[in-house]
Amino acid sequence: MKTRKLGPFDVGEIGLGCMNLSHAYGALRPPEKGAEVIAHAVDLGVTHFDTAALYGFGSNEELVGATLKPHRNKVILASKCGMQGVDGKRVIDGRPATLRETLKASLARLQTDVIDLYYLHRWDKSVPIEDSIGEMSQWVEAGLIRAIGLSEVSAATLRKAHAVHPIAAVQTEYSLWTRNAEIAVLDACADLDVAFVAFSPLARGFLAGRAMDPSAFDERDIRRGMPRFQEPYWSKNVALLPDYHETARDVGCTPAQLTLAWALGKDLHIHVIPGTTSPAHLAENLGASRVVLDQIVFARLDNAINQAIVFGPRYPAATQLEIDTEEF
Repeated sequence: MKTRKLGPFDVGEIGLGCMNLSHAYGALRPPEKGAEVIAHAVDLGVTHFDTAALYGFGSNEELVGATLKPHRNKVILASKCGMQGVDGKRVIDGRPATLRETLKASLARLQTDVIDLYYLHRWDKSVPIEDSIGEMSQWVEAGLIRAIGLSEVSAATLRKAHAVHPIAAVQTEYSLWTRNAEIAVLDACADLDVAFVAFSPLARGFLAGRAMDPSAFDERDIRRGMPRFQEPYWSKNVALLPDYHETARDVGCTPAQLTLAWALGKDLHIHVIPGTTSPAHLAENLGASRVVLDQIVFARLDNAINQAIVFGPRYPAATQLEIDTEEF
């Protein structure tokens, strides 16, 4: 796999987002199944693994840490603080004391002395970003983390944080149907030499090329609460897929590989971290590193699925209030 810069690290341009092995998309899989996917990723050359204290309320970090422990010296481990489970509920808390406790727990669950890339998962708007990043900068000095990242922030917040301590990466949702990063964050990352890590690059499965019926989602699946997967929007969004699938056939790749290649082809500072529970789908996703798109295909894709013609907001209103990213 081709490599790209992720802060001070060289990693494969396609990483593994580990969230859905323990969190968010319905019935939980047995840990051994998640371990199988992670181990297969190592075998296939993946070097960038992404988790968070929130995912599975700690269980995902435990899974990732235990599985990657034998390979720790050849992988880059990313996790996140600032949003976690408290008494069974998701809580955003960017106070330095809370972040310190989260880091301590993350190090123990991940079975490591140092986390390579540690993100502030959400900016707690009741705490100045300078305070949260100032605290995290002390962990770099102490050798507990190697680099600092930010998740779901605006360009303005990135610049404020970067003035306190260099930011290695910004992680935000980015795909053909979610283009918010194109407003300002992608340019800010390029200006500041910050890597951009795209989560949900397969549009939460919408662009993966497999049949999807939102009415059959598990009651715990977070997509049940996302407007784009609900009527009246869902039927209109599905109508966008035939042209997209035809483009994949013309290129000679799968739909999943097409959207990953599109994101990677946008700029060399962009990384993608698709998630999957399937070893076969993992191998398919990694195949996107071999797909090269010309400008005609880029234009065709940009016209086929974009922010102006996708129906519905990406988050429900209450969740959107927590997000700092720019909105169209």
